[in-house]
Amino acid sequence: MNIMYRLMARTIQLMYRIAAHFLDWRKPELIISEDSMAILAKLLKDKNLRPVLIVTDKKIMAMGLLDHLLNQLKKKEIAYIIFDETVPNPTIENIEVARKRYIENECKAIIGFGGGSAIDCAKGVGARIARPKKSIPQMKGQLKVGKKTPPIIAIPTTAGTGSEATLAAVVTNPKTQEKYAINDVHLIPSYAIHDPLLTVKLPAQLTATTGMDALTHAVEAYIGKSNTKETKKYAIKAVKLIFEHLEEAYFNPSNMEARSKMLKASYYAGLAFTRAYVGNVHAIAHTFGGFYNVPHGLANAIILPYVLTYYGKKVDKQLSELADLVDIRPQGKQKKSQAFIEEIKKMNTRMKIANKIEIDSKEQIANMVERAYQEANPLYPVPKILSKKDFTNLYNQIIKIK
Repeated sequence: MNIMYRLMARTIQLMYRIAAHFLDWRKPELIISEDSMAILAKLLKDKNLRPVLIVTDKKIMAMGLLDHLLNQLKKKEIAYIIFDETVPNPTIENIEVARKRYIENECKAIIGFGGGSAIDCAKGVGARIARPKKSIPQMKGQLKVGKKTPPIIAIPTTAGTGSEATLAAVVTNPKTQEKYAINDVHLIPSYAIHDPLLTVKLPAQLTATTGMDALTHAVEAYIGKSNTKETKKYAIKAVKLIFEHLEEAYFNPSNMEARSKMLKASYYAGLAFTRAYVGNVHAIAHTFGGFYNVPHGLANAIILPYVLTYYGKKVDKQLSELADLVDIRPQGKQKKSQAFIEEIKKMNTRMKIANKIEIDSKEQIANMVERAYQEANPLYPVPKILSKKDFTNLYNQIIKIK
């Protein structure tokens, strides 16, 4: 990659950093209470936000996690319509079907209830309601919604994506095998509910991979070049909480303190990366989601140590600071940095997360390299701008042929 391209990319990133100061980086109103569902139902009634569209998935329905919310809505006579067809890595079709239900039932608000997929789908519906003449692909990228959405309420049942705090809705197009984000401050939810009880029944593997997803958000935000004092503060809080509480939540799933702290960590990580951006880990992970439907948290967990190692000295300072934060204390920045990466690998191993992503063949690698390269460059303010050759090297390290 030539020097002129790197200079152009850094110039564009600088322009985005300057422009970011003029955006409305609001935060959702957090509702943290044992009576959170009752509080939400009252809020919807007081603001006359009814009927409400609930965007979720069939697993959430089968587990009965929605029951308490539905009972509270009934008590307050809040009409609701349930869309439970969201799939992992939500699709354009998911969004369009849910949008049709919203319009047909003259809804006034949207609740995303579930993991990041449900919340992203809800945001996608909000974007289409705000911009009825724009398709989802036309809103791909930065600040292309540009209009107020209906109120979006996010109720996460995983502690990982931090989607309740972010401006991003990640969408998959199965026809083109693309996975990309719509980024706009209008997609930041109006309200978010943190209820650790909703995460207790999460399978252990999802607890692990969504937690490592949050760690990836925090680390990529912290090592990137678009940080502010505030985003660094949130990233640091998230990393510390994850190192202290993720494995406890994994091995002792009924520990409410660990579950609550992980929700907070995921939220802080979301606040960090929604402004500081993510990086090459996400660019690569999105291609595995688009081409092979690999769950996003799992992909990030596996890819993170490979990319951090590939950055080398470019991230020694930042990773050594994070190592100090979590009491990893060998002598010297480089050794601390390496020890921090090794600890991430050990966490993955302890939580039974694989160290490779298995695929059938290398047939799609060239296409994946091209997609990752185009996603990351020139926008992502990464410590090291990677060439297509760099991406190819990384894919060859990350994959395992079945």
